[in-house]
Amino acid sequence: MSFLQFFVWGAWLITVANYWFATKQWSGTEFGAIFSTLGISSLLMPALIGIIADRWLNAERLYGVLHILGGLALAYIPQVDNPETFFWVIFVAMLCYMPTISLSNSIGYTVLKNNDFNVVKVFPPIRVWGTIGFIVAMWITNLSGNKASADQFYIAAIAAFILGIYAFTLPACPPHNETKNSTSITESLGLNAFKLFADSKIAMFFIFSLFLGVALQLTNMYGDTFLSDFERMPQYADSFVVKYSTIVMSISQISEALFILAIPFFLKRFGIKMVMLISMVAWVLRFGLFSFGNPTDGLWMIILSCVVYGMAFDFSISQDPYILKSLPILKSGQVLKVCL
Repeated sequence: MSFLQFFVWGAWLITVANYWFATKQWSGTEFGAIFSTLGISSLLMPALIGIIADRWLNAERLYGVLHILGGLALAYIPQVDNPETFFWVIFVAMLCYMPTISLSNSIGYTVLKNNDFNVVKVFPPIRVWGTIGFIVAMWITNLSGNKASADQFYIAAIAAFILGIYAFTLPACPPHNETKNSTSITESLGLNAFKLFADSKIAMFFIFSLFLGVALQLTNMYGDTFLSDFERMPQYADSFVVKYSTIVMSISQISEALFILAIPFFLKRFGIKMVMLISMVAWVLRFGLFSFGNPTDGLWMIILSCVVYGMAFDFSISQDPYILKSLPILKSGQVLKVCL
């Protein structure tokens, strides 16, 4: 489940810009709108789908339906011949996909708890398979020659259909009946988490995370096409970076999977403040090295940029639980819901 969950995303997220600019030759302004569908759907859908799963429908069934519907939208994208329609189709796909990320966590936690596993120890290695799925999808899209073709969406759609069908074979995760009576809509939507902003340090951390999220998606959506565009320069046209730009970008995800294992050591050795400072420096290096690198004598900069991405991402995003659990404002169960 974890492998396929992120395989669906990895098959097209990093390479959609190649399809947009190189194949369709649509404008950058319109691509910015496509870019926004991820954020809009992330704001709207997870909480709403969470309410449905909490009150009325088994989580695994809802998860399966969403992936099948999302797969249908992805499979239709190659038929789209204008940017406006593309926006609405990809938006539908994202409305279906984004809530499945939190649903997959919920299903995983429920199944592990019901089988008396230690979730804290067992779940992280399972989640790593999601990153592996993302990497494998990137490699398949690149090596099959589809990083700029419509077939990348068919690859994602097939994976979504397989996962959607597989979801119906997962152990039952029925609604929590007590939630219907004891949890308000405000709590279900996670709005009670806004009380965290009363703490100025948490508010500052939120602002930092907000800008970080913006910067993070720049290389996700534009990084591959940035490297591919080196082919316009004769001295770089036949370089490894141009031919296998998606594989080069996958080094970032490989680094992410490895650095997450180092978090406990760094936290114990340096403390959370120093770890977050390291992540800030790493983000500067990520974008600085990426911008100054080139496919020949500057290749080391591109590679190092991808390597430090793992440190930058893991050391910043993964600090949320450590910060939240230290606050007396929320109960431990609420902290877990906020983090997810």
